[in-house]
Amino acid sequence: MTDVRDGGRLVAAVDIARAALVDEGQQPGKHRRSVAEGEWAAAHYFDAELAGYRGWQWCVVLAGSPGSDEITLSEVVLLPGDDSLLAPPWVPWVERVAAGDLAPGDLLAAEPDDPRLVPNQIDTEDEFRFHSESADPDDIGQVAGELGLGRRRLLSYEGRADAAQRWYDGDFGPSSEMAQAAPFSCCTCGFYVPLAGALRAGFGACTNEYAADGRVVSAEYGCGAHSDVAAPKGEGSPAYDAYDDGALEVITITRDAEPANS
Repeated sequence: MTDVRDGGRLVAAVDIARAALVDEGQQPGKHRRSVAEGEWAAAHYFDAELAGYRGWQWCVVLAGSPGSDEITLSEVVLLPGDDSLLAPPWVPWVERVAAGDLAPGDLLAAEPDDPRLVPNQIDTEDEFRFHSESADPDDIGQVAGELGLGRRRLLSYEGRADAAQRWYDGDFGPSSEMAQAAPFSCCTCGFYVPLAGALRAGFGACTNEYAADGRVVSAEYGCGAHSDVAAPKGEGSPAYDAYDDGALEVITITRDAEPANS
């Protein structure tokens, strides 16, 4: 038998490397170079004709063994070239999302251990607790503020109704584009803080910095950053499947070795 190492037959076996790619369902482009990888292996590089992979190359590794004239396919992998279009360094979405990024129809799930949210049975001390038998002066002052004591004038029924209608019909009401695309309403969200007084049942303030932060919102308003939104599953783009360029599939084939035509 002929020693595969003799005459650089692995380096010259361009046709075998190209055929291996075709067998894998790929359409390789121009053959760029062949590189000996030790005594019994050679790597062949072809232009990758894949949309979105500008400058990438297919690497086909062929192998042989002493005393045999057979050439074996060792592996096929997609590799970036010197001028390849590469994705920027991956950054977790929680570090990329900023206030104002949320658009109608977007879903923004809070992390399970988000420090801004706690189970509803935990007392966060944001509700007024008043016990007549042990009244604290600060608590009494809070009650006075709730009732409007100490203010010369208070909002009338008409004033409250006008404000409520304006907020209800506005950008943070149930008829807005954002609310129409939302899966949940604000009244069930952990980031929703109801207003005090007569408007409590219908309106509150949003405390989510990625949503309507600091705005008065209708209890029937909603957005994709609701505290109960589930995190998306899976990888890649919703529109396109990601090509798995990190997986190596080792396939062994046997062919009669034929030197490449020069």
